[in-house]
Amino acid sequence: MRGDLSTALNPIPLYKQGVEEEKSELARLSSFAGAMAVGDLIKTTLGPKGMDKILQCSMSGGPDAGKLLVTNDGATILSKIGIDNPVAKVLVDISKVQDDEVGDGTTSVVVLASELLRETENLLAQKIHPQTIIAGWRKATNEALRVLEGIAKNNSSNIEQFRSDLMNIARTTLSSKILQGKKEHFAKLCVDAVLKLKGKTDLQGIQIIKRLGNNMSDSYLEEGFLLEKKIGINMPKRLENARILIANTPMDTDKIKVFGSRVRVDSVAKVAELELAEKEKMKDKVNKILQHNCNVFINRQLIYDYPEQLFAEKGVMAIEHADFEGVERLAQVLGGEIVSTFDTPDKVRLGKCDLIEEIIIGEDKLIKFSGVAEGRACTIVLRGATQQILDEAERSIHDALCVLSQTVKEPRICYGGGAAEMLMATAVSQLAEKTPGKESVAIESFARALRQLPTIIADNAGYDSAELVANLRAAHTAGKSTHGLDMEKGAVADMVELGILESYHLKRQVVSSAAEAAEMVLRIDNIIRAPPRPRQRDMRHH
Repeated sequence: MRGDLSTALNPIPLYKQGVEEEKSELARLSSFAGAMAVGDLIKTTLGPKGMDKILQCSMSGGPDAGKLLVTNDGATILSKIGIDNPVAKVLVDISKVQDDEVGDGTTSVVVLASELLRETENLLAQKIHPQTIIAGWRKATNEALRVLEGIAKNNSSNIEQFRSDLMNIARTTLSSKILQGKKEHFAKLCVDAVLKLKGKTDLQGIQIIKRLGNNMSDSYLEEGFLLEKKIGINMPKRLENARILIANTPMDTDKIKVFGSRVRVDSVAKVAELELAEKEKMKDKVNKILQHNCNVFINRQLIYDYPEQLFAEKGVMAIEHADFEGVERLAQVLGGEIVSTFDTPDKVRLGKCDLIEEIIIGEDKLIKFSGVAEGRACTIVLRGATQQILDEAERSIHDALCVLSQTVKEPRICYGGGAAEMLMATAVSQLAEKTPGKESVAIESFARALRQLPTIIADNAGYDSAELVANLRAAHTAGKSTHGLDMEKGAVADMVELGILESYHLKRQVVSSAAEAAEMVLRIDNIIRAPPRPRQRDMRHH
């Protein structure tokens, strides 16, 4: 008996020294607290009247020391802040997946997941088992997605109507960003750029260039491709019917590549012979390049003065040091390939375009490629007063481009302004009324979490959310399924008349991702933290 008592008072050690463990209720409390803290952090950025956050890097060392970031993009905020809570990292991951998959809705997905977990606290207090809650949530998710699919519309067969839908989606996406005041101008830019892709979702053909100066309304869409480089000295600054060889090869004097090798000579004349031999070798390389019948040579690496002079003598335009991303994108847009050896000119595919010319934007010179083989290429030139404005504008434009390109691929649309969320919440509440047992309580909690999204949107705008959401719920119960919140007037209105549309793919992804993440967190009943790795003592100087 005494042995049993001593064993109970001194449990058998299972883990190594330094390992921390949190069990059952404590683990759940810790995980829910982390998730809700992340939700509370970014929910003020939700909606057209959402606020921005300033993120500042520490002042100590590094290339980004003291750098400022002003943004209201959920994925950007969560990816830049250091989070230690393991469950909070799950929400950071779902915002990243939402950003990669759709491009927008990153705040919505995190807020919905955190609201689901907030509801779970009450359910667990009522002694409802996590597996019962999960079973109810799964039924609620299926019902919500079924209703969402039922209201989704596809206007892709009518070109004019589909373009109008894309414009409305772009306006809705940009209305919660820094570009809200100029959303008409930028929505047109984004729609024109995405329609040039002709159905492709790869945004490599759309380049975004940022230049300080003027204001945001001076931003424009440039046909063709812009490269942020300069044309070499004594070379043509304008060239028609260009045949372009894109390369990644050293065009400096060839160095002896053996580590530590030295060349000893007994006279200055021998040094001159070595220099002459190097020159001849470079001349041979340039002649091999010229055999490709190209009149433009673009190299990722530097081109030294001597080969540049040889190219200029032959009337070939040479562009050096085009960074790797620029070269990759150029090859794709111009229909050429990147080469490193020049022994088989007949097997190399050259890039083609109608015109290459040097243009000036602000105070910078750029090279413009017009009439490219890949007709889908275009460049959005952003202007703005400060670097922070330009960076946030670029993130906003990228979100809009991603959503639009996904909408072209999956053309169904649904209504924004909280209309889709309230529609799903009403359907889920009706399902809860028909469901027997404790699962109905879990299903009703899912509906309450969905209603929190329009509530937060109204709160962020400074309106009376309780009244607005009650009016919206009454409208949906009366069958007005297209009604949502008009944040300009602070009233319930028809989203069809206001043209507030969102991508069906985006809404579906938000609901399914948030439900899966919340379900995964709810399953947790144990958190085990490994001890930090002990540092080995440095014995080199002892």
